[in-house]
Amino acid sequence: MPDQAPLLIKGGRVVDPARDLDVPGNVLVVGDRIADVGPNVGNDGTPNGTTILDAKGKIVAPGLIDMRVFVGEPGHEHRETLASASKAAAAGGVTTMITMPDTDPVIDDPALVDFIFRRARDTAIVRVHPMAALTKGGLGREMTEIGLLQEAGAIAFSAGRHALFDAQVMRRLLTYARDFNALVVNRIEEPALVGGGVMNEGETASRLGLPGIPREAEVIMAERDIRLVGLTRGRYHADIVSCGETARVIANAKAGGLPVTAGVSINHLTLNENDIGAYRTFFKQSPPLRSEDDRHAVIDALNDGTLDVIVSNHDPQDVETKRHPFAEAADGAIGLETMLAAALRLVHSEDATLTTVLRAMTARPAQILGLETGTLTPGRPADIIVFDPDMPWIYEQEAITSRSKNTPFEAGRFSGRVLHTLVAGNVVYSYSSQ
Repeated sequence: MPDQAPLLIKGGRVVDPARDLDVPGNVLVVGDRIADVGPNVGNDGTPNGTTILDAKGKIVAPGLIDMRVFVGEPGHEHRETLASASKAAAAGGVTTMITMPDTDPVIDDPALVDFIFRRARDTAIVRVHPMAALTKGGLGREMTEIGLLQEAGAIAFSAGRHALFDAQVMRRLLTYARDFNALVVNRIEEPALVGGGVMNEGETASRLGLPGIPREAEVIMAERDIRLVGLTRGRYHADIVSCGETARVIANAKAGGLPVTAGVSINHLTLNENDIGAYRTFFKQSPPLRSEDDRHAVIDALNDGTLDVIVSNHDPQDVETKRHPFAEAADGAIGLETMLAAALRLVHSEDATLTTVLRAMTARPAQILGLETGTLTPGRPADIIVFDPDMPWIYEQEAITSRSKNTPFEAGRFSGRVLHTLVAGNVVYSYSSQ
């Protein structure tokens, strides 16, 4: 492969939350690394053959890291492949996907971790790091070989869509993972309390005649896991916090010095239970969309640092699993292409600052996972996005890149669009209005 020409991204607003940087400036990329960043970079000349990318009036930021991406490969390629998911990611400014182990077969063996890496190398245009399953077959009973899986490249260990409900197994996993400094990620939802519930328990569920899921299902599991972290001191991440009471549990754990972090999905930051409307199944989520009060509570928790990470919770479902009565439809929605655009809604409404939302999608996931990316620091990999924070656009179904089309933002109006996405210094996506 011929050497890449140097690239100067010129005249943009450079925002790098990892360094608390928000200044007008330029970014010079040489090879696959960031060479220099600053207001005067390139003004005194650039390397021969340098390509200029005009970013005037645009924001230049680190590529996004999405910590919760479900991909159908292997086993359900009709819903999504690593190739199609990576194209959707690039269009949304996501340069690193952390994939979940809920595949067929479940990612519970080093050979399967290697399979994901090989498929990603051959077909994906963004970086892919797989999480492996906490238990064999994802059944919640027998621990996987964390040391061998980590050696094979598993970046963390997750229960995926379903909570690891056996407290003794979770205790053993946290203890075992601690010796490898491995991150344990759990779905914070008590299955017995969820029961047959399909949306947030409350007045809206009663009015729609749908069985509800109480907030306590999430709070109790979070409290249980925090207690087990206190026993074991293993590194722990709560996958998606959807209500204010759970955020308080996480805040107390952090105040007590426990090695705990937590995420929130962009859907729970920007949507609420009322969006379900006339039984719209694309709004059927797990955890369910909560009340408007809870939405504001998790925004507050993001702002004060209680919640570390914003995820898309990208979960492709085909028409056969969504075209059902609400109670029978599968949970989940796609989100790679809209995570940043939806997050900018919080910025435009002044519910959060640009630095806050970008930090939760760049610097914090990189720190939690031990990645080199997520920053514009010179010497680091050149994973960069350029976006116009004010460009208006409509998310039309025919323009969706993902194989599945189950988005809660169909025909949604956004202000803010990714124009260029770079991975390792290569432009893997450029927006065209044509």
